[in-house]
Amino acid sequence: MPGVVGIISVKPAEQCRDRLREMVGSMHREPFYTSGQYCVTQLGFYAGWVSHSESAAAEQVFFNERRDIAVLLAGECFPSSELMSGLRSKGHFFEDASGDWLPHLYEECGEQFFSKLNGLFSGVVVDNRAGKVFLFNDRYGMERLYFRAAGESFYFASEAKALLAVIPETREFDIEGVAQYLAFGCTLNGRTLFKGIQLLPPAACWCFESQTCRRLSYFSPEEWEGQERLCPEGFVEEFRHTLAAIVPRYFQSASAVGMSLTGGIDSRLVLAHLPAGVTPICYTFSGKDRDVLDARLAARLAQLCGYPYHILKISDRFLAEFSSYADECVHLTDGTLGVLGSHEIFYSELARHLSPVRVTGVFGGEIMRGVSFFKPLHLSASLMTPDMQSLIAGIAPPHIRHGDSPAKFAAFTEIPQRRFGGPAASRSHLLFRTPYLDNEFVALMFRAPQPSALRDPARALLMESKKQGLARLPTDRGTVSDKPGVAGSLWRLISELTFKLDYYESEGLPPSLRRIEPMLGSLTAGLKISGLHKHLHYRSWFQKELASLVTERVARASQMQSEIWNRQFLRGLARDHQTGRQNYLHEINAVLTLEAVERLLLNTKSRPPTRAETPLARVAEISR
Repeated sequence: MPGVVGIISVKPAEQCRDRLREMVGSMHREPFYTSGQYCVTQLGFYAGWVSHSESAAAEQVFFNERRDIAVLLAGECFPSSELMSGLRSKGHFFEDASGDWLPHLYEECGEQFFSKLNGLFSGVVVDNRAGKVFLFNDRYGMERLYFRAAGESFYFASEAKALLAVIPETREFDIEGVAQYLAFGCTLNGRTLFKGIQLLPPAACWCFESQTCRRLSYFSPEEWEGQERLCPEGFVEEFRHTLAAIVPRYFQSASAVGMSLTGGIDSRLVLAHLPAGVTPICYTFSGKDRDVLDARLAARLAQLCGYPYHILKISDRFLAEFSSYADECVHLTDGTLGVLGSHEIFYSELARHLSPVRVTGVFGGEIMRGVSFFKPLHLSASLMTPDMQSLIAGIAPPHIRHGDSPAKFAAFTEIPQRRFGGPAASRSHLLFRTPYLDNEFVALMFRAPQPSALRDPARALLMESKKQGLARLPTDRGTVSDKPGVAGSLWRLISELTFKLDYYESEGLPPSLRRIEPMLGSLTAGLKISGLHKHLHYRSWFQKELASLVTERVARASQMQSEIWNRQFLRGLARDHQTGRQNYLHEINAVLTLEAVERLLLNTKSRPPTRAETPLARVAEISR
């Protein structure tokens, strides 16, 4: 997957170069990736990168005119037009679509450079003039850097697998990290699944100089918390101005830009702020047997705006090749996205046939409205050994502190920790962009009035939009307008009811209501609700189409990981789920994911097979 890797060490140069090649090779898996190396032996610095061939990072290393400042980048930066024009006014020359402006900004700003970057990124600045190397990342830690300090050497990489490839002692589970994963579906506070491997904290700019490391930070959320809150009217005006300024940045590209569109508010809010002349290729992810409501509404939205539109469907091919997609998902994301996220790889492959860039409205609900998916998994205690149960019981759950902005928890805790896996899987094939993590937008959310005093600004802006049809079309969960009215209220009621029924039919009822599941299935089928909202039927697939794979991999897991699993419970896990006696969807996800982590990442001799790319002409899952 695209990213940067490196070693800072006093060890012999040839040894470091050999290890660097292994690290780069562990991440270079696709024919549309490019890679390279940059080493400064005088500083004991050895770095490499893998990038999408269409990205600005493909042109690195980025140098200043004297070539004594070098920048390596993973991810993308989205500078303001004011910043770029300011650099040009000082005599610097660069192309807008390149990353050549980065070393010039460092020249002008020195160590203030990092706080002026906007986007999801990580990278390295090599200041040959001062004999310094800086390792840095974005404010949220969304473009991850894993690291390991080992004696005289410091290793870093965008993917843990690059460190696992060259540091044998890390090829064990970090049991505390595993406990966090089993409790919340992710590791917490810089921990990982791997022994001795940690995550660089958000907003880091660690300085390496003369064999020492100063662990610096260029930003703290308290800076945004110190802003004055706006009145409701002032906030809506700033909201309007900010979106108009930032949305166009995310559609700048030398290639066509794709936009994953839904029937909800957040992606249509992006549509409302697209400048004239921008024509994204819109698409929606959907089911194999019917088009979900999201797809039907998104098609109308795209038609209204005059944009090309496609539906990307899950298919029997996905199920037939699920073993491969599941392994790829776990391997590419270092286990941060489990096998229940395997469809992200499948959909990203399809989307790449349309465009290598994906703009999405994801995380809008979390940042704007405090929507949260960060909850305990509540896996069956019988699944784990007593020691693992004790570890899980001792983990304090992340939570929003009293008085904190919901945007703070979303941007700095939930999204980079619990929600990291989805974007990571998408980035394996696409340049992933969301304007809702733009620094200016998140900073504005810290200035929002108290919710009780504020009308939803997203709805307000859609109602005022020049693209009036965006407000008239209903959403998948109701209407854009929150004004009272019989028709609107009825639609909201029906939408919410069908959503809940479809959710429970797909995911399963709570244990106390499981006896009536056959009745629920008959009801949703009779009302033609099944698959209207939910199109990923993993619970059913694990019972039927994927039953043999589940049984095989659960059995394999029971032969290892003795410190994690209760083997007696594992013996009946697949059978009890497949017969419908229990709903063990998330228990199976945990077992299959950690089994794949051990097999594919801790055992470096095993890697998921590389599948041949399907030619566009043979891709039946893209409707036109």
